[in-house]
Amino acid sequence: MKILLVDDEPLARGELEYLIKRSPTLTDVSYDIFQAEDVKEAQGSLLKEHIDLIFLDISLNEENGFELADELKQLSYSPLIIFATAYDNYAVRAFNVDALDYVLKPFEQERIDQALSKALKTLHVQEVHAESGDNKKNKQVNDMLSIELADRNVVIKKEDLVSATVSGGMLTIKTDTNKYTTKKTLSWLKDKMTDPKFMQVHRNSLVNIEKIKEVQPWFNHTALLIMNNADKVQVGRSYQKELGQRLGM
Repeated sequence: MKILLVDDEPLARGELEYLIKRSPTLTDVSYDIFQAEDVKEAQGSLLKEHIDLIFLDISLNEENGFELADELKQLSYSPLIIFATAYDNYAVRAFNVDALDYVLKPFEQERIDQALSKALKTLHVQEVHAESGDNKKNKQVNDMLSIELADRNVVIKKEDLVSATVSGGMLTIKTDTNKYTTKKTLSWLKDKMTDPKFMQVHRNSLVNIEKIKEVQPWFNHTALLIMNNADKVQVGRSYQKELGQRLGM
């Protein structure tokens, strides 16, 4: 794994490299660390090396880390981005450019360990998909979903999603054991959940059809889905035919 640290402060780069090298997460991982103090130097490293992971500061003298993040989308591959910054007010924008994580200065060993663990899991998923022939270009995160909450971002496996419903302008995503409420829209979620097993069954709801336990009759000739976590999701009339076909009914 090749890691690039982009920060205009040498001390910050040194501290980050020290914490990365101390991380038990990388005990059994072969890795190289590169450093850059600005966007131009970072671009040079990206041209010379196949960088897998970038720790990217947002404030880089007269430059902005988001400029580099936007440029990365043009590459034939997309390195994972972890924003490492002193500013906590850019988190929403960071995840809008598909950042994997967002860690704040002063850096803490535990948060760096968590970020590295998340990166390794994501890179493993990408490797497995590449080996199986499912190597869609520019697909940064295939099997993971980052959900922006009020106070933090959580990452879940897409396959763990049971249902998602919009109510009162908020989107609630449920797994077997947890639920997460976000300001994101159902359209945003549909764009992320491209596997055929994720199906919209109502104008306000989407479910994982592999997590359906029962289909019961409901009012006005509609249906009610009982999910394996006991969640109940109504099926809209216009979605019933396709759902029936997908379920072999």
